Amino acid sequence: MKLLVLTLATLSLAAAQRGAQYSNLQTVPIVQYNNEVNYDGTYRYNYETGNGIAAQEQGYLKNAGQKDLEAQVATGSFSYTGPDGVLYTITYTADENGFHAEGAHLPTPPPIPEAIARSLNLQQQPQRPGGNRFFRK
Repeated sequence: MKLLVLTLATLSLAAAQRGAQYSNLQTVPIVQYNNEVNYDGTYRYNYETGNGIAAQEQGYLKNAGQKDLEAQVATGSFSYTGPDGVLYTITYTADENGFHAEGAHLPTPPPIPEAIARSLNLQQQPQRPGGNRFFRK
């Protein structure tokens, strides 16, 4: 995310230098920016732009010093106003289990059909001693 902020800032500077060539672009100020990186691997940052984009993230190293168990953990959120005038907010967590985002506008998978759910539940039930009751030896 820090790289994204740096990239956006660089692009804004380049666009400002080109001036009249891109007259329909507007300069958007960064109205708030905080960045804290600690020696123990924890960090946090947040920023807000003049057009209402806001982001924040914090992270830490989980299981520090334990070989094969270390994992970087990051949690955060960002929000922006879409072209439709709606404020969109995404919250996320990234850790050893991957990246997981949530937002009211994000698509979600359909529910598992009842027959498949029953089948999955049957597979998780412990087997009875004596094998399958439907077949005789």
